[in-house]
Amino acid sequence: MTFTVTEAGLALTDPTAYADEPRLHEALGLLRREAPVHRVEAAGFDPFWAVTRHADIMEIERNHTLFHNAPRPLLQTAEMDARQRQREADGMGLRTLIHMDDPQHRVVRAIGADWFKPRAMRAMEERVQQLARQYVARMSEYGGECDFATQVAVHYPLYVILSLLGLPESDFPRLLKLTQELFGGADEELRRGDTPEDLMETLLDFFAYFQDLTTARRATPTDDLASAIANARVDGEYLSDFDAASYYVIIATAGHDTTSSTISGGLHALIQHPGELARLRDDPALLPTAVDEMIRWVTPVKEFMRTATADTQVGGVPIQQGEALLLSYPSANRDEGVFDDPFRFDVGRDPNKHLAFGFGVHFCLGAALARMETRALFAELLPRLESIELAGQAEWMATTFVGGLKHLPIRYTLKG
Repeated sequence: MTFTVTEAGLALTDPTAYADEPRLHEALGLLRREAPVHRVEAAGFDPFWAVTRHADIMEIERNHTLFHNAPRPLLQTAEMDARQRQREADGMGLRTLIHMDDPQHRVVRAIGADWFKPRAMRAMEERVQQLARQYVARMSEYGGECDFATQVAVHYPLYVILSLLGLPESDFPRLLKLTQELFGGADEELRRGDTPEDLMETLLDFFAYFQDLTTARRATPTDDLASAIANARVDGEYLSDFDAASYYVIIATAGHDTTSSTISGGLHALIQHPGELARLRDDPALLPTAVDEMIRWVTPVKEFMRTATADTQVGGVPIQQGEALLLSYPSANRDEGVFDDPFRFDVGRDPNKHLAFGFGVHFCLGAALARMETRALFAELLPRLESIELAGQAEWMATTFVGGLKHLPIRYTLKG
């Protein structure tokens, strides 16, 4: 496929482009080379600037006073943007950490921050390792063939993050389905329906669940992250029902979906690069760098948006106050100016300056947990893995925001 620059920019608004990695990376490579800060005017979307080079994205992320998350933190259609603004005006909008700027962002982020600090991660490590053993053991029960994405990768990190929140295991399937409907709103297999109303119904179902949770945790606090959110006070007041529900939503969804995408995509990369699989099995000390390479390779979060608060320049291109910019993380993580041979999967890559977790004040709250979960799963799986191959076609989710493999059929043999 050969793109024009205009067509390459339009690919960023097309969910099916993210389900076709060769097509996506051809478009992103062209933009990096010829128009690294490119204005996109796509039917159904408000205009935006596509930013595709690592250095420019880093500069924007560093300067969080000049470039704000609000009012357009992620790419949506113009209709969805308008609905979001109206919901916010009505006090009913989704307002997660990605929707906020300082000083509010700093205060609200602090509510959950202690649960993801090194001390908390050390306390969770044994439980995460136990779950990793449990899910690798489950692979043995599948008789040497399974859809790794749907039968292993989505459930393991879901169990970790919802256990951290303190939610009952009986609710996990419901929350998994809601997450897939939320992030898979552009995917024919995963979405609830194809209208904005269908997506809103998904959000309202989330909010109803978490409003009940807030009420329960305020009445009877427990030692879990849900209680910390429900009982947090900002300027002496509880979070509003919608702000509390929004906090739960970002933890419960992004806290597992991105990790499951990394785990599935990481295994797929190892299958496609058997030399790197053998290298990692022969030298388990490479696992920390291998995990970061999986995260770079997959880049589960495809983009965030920023809005300029004053006239400025990015990469020498004038940007007017109020204009929106899309930060393309898959592009930054394949930037030839930063990564040696960026299209080579290298389990020993060091340094690895990927931006899959973002940078600056909005750096992913759960980055350490995601690394720990991925490391634990592969530390358990690789020593037992005798053989592995694809047993069918790998399939990616259609999305413009968060996603990865939705199906990974594999055939394998495990030791004992």
